[in-house]
Amino acid sequence: MNKRISGSFYEDLACDYIVKNKGRILERNFRLRQGEIDIIAQDEGYICFIEVKYRKDNRYGGPLAAVSFAKIRQICKISRFYLSFRNISEDTPIRYDVIAISNEESATTIRWIKNAFDYS
Repeated sequence: MNKRISGSFYEDLACDYIVKNKGRILERNFRLRQGEIDIIAQDEGYICFIEVKYRKDNRYGGPLAAVSFAKIRQICKISRFYLSFRNISEDTPIRYDVIAISNEESATTIRWIKNAFDYS
């Protein structure tokens, strides 16, 4: 499976997980030339900017460890543009989350880490 197809598959899993846990998908793959945000959702009154990370195992720290500082900065910059672009008030509560997907012992594990990082 190539990266784009694989990424899409795991983002679909993440979206299903969000909806099953009472979240609402607002957008997927919001792109600027600086990068993209995988999922933008609404959960518990927050606008959530969500990075989806998949790793087949935890040998190198797992999916959460794969979210680099550079990626965090990129998501934060794009999130500010998104709020402005969609005319969303700066008073609207926002959150930066990660959905970590891994295969452990032949079973797929999905974890939604809310407030995974702060604005940077």
